[in-house]
Amino acid sequence: MSGHSKWAQIKRKKAATDERRGRMFGKLLRAVEVATREGGPSIEGNMTLASAVEKARSYSVPWDNIERAIKRASGGAADAHYEEVTYEGYGPGGVAIVVEAVTDNRNRTSQEVRHAFTRLGGKLGDPGSVAWMFDRKGLFVIDKATAPDEEKLLEIILEAGADDLRDAGEQWEVITEPEAFGSVRKALEAAGLPVASAELTRLPQTGVPLDGERAQSVLRLVEGLEELDDVQSVYANFDIPEELLAQTG
Repeated sequence: MSGHSKWAQIKRKKAATDERRGRMFGKLLRAVEVATREGGPSIEGNMTLASAVEKARSYSVPWDNIERAIKRASGGAADAHYEEVTYEGYGPGGVAIVVEAVTDNRNRTSQEVRHAFTRLGGKLGDPGSVAWMFDRKGLFVIDKATAPDEEKLLEIILEAGADDLRDAGEQWEVITEPEAFGSVRKALEAAGLPVASAELTRLPQTGVPLDGERAQSVLRLVEGLEELDDVQSVYANFDIPEELLAQTG
């Protein structure tokens, strides 16, 4: 498992138990609303909405809350006009970082993101400066304890159009092209396989090995960006030892 994938799992578990839970729920439901307005209320027919819903469910957002967000957005009721914006930059050690946000005030969000980069030892880059280092993929995480043997799991996902199956220690990572996200999700559901998390994500093509203080600095920057109200997701190509990630998370 890449360092950033492991970090995402640690953050997901932490968010379920600490005081940030309500704040995270708000962010996730906002993403559901934006996806609904842009692509319609059908989870089956709107890949972005399917990903937003799966991510919300992986953080234990109640299904009733998700349904209300979809209905609210499909009804056209909106207190503000939200748009998706992406920022790119660098962290300590040359780590590439991509920030995805949903905002009703682009100037405010840009200032907050720039300030976080500067305050925490990073540097905001130009559009296109680092996004090319990441591939847009669908990612499903399955606990090995609830999964069939590797050969059977491979058969299920490859028939559904998945690209790869990666060994992530106690879990499997199923990698898909974005277009195959829905078909793979259906195949896993049909097979009765519990999914720990599922989302459209950005996977780094290569990782930047980090340790010690530089690793701590990068994680502080990523956390600082994640805590901004408008930020939905932060992707980085760091590769940090799992034991260090666990201590920090």
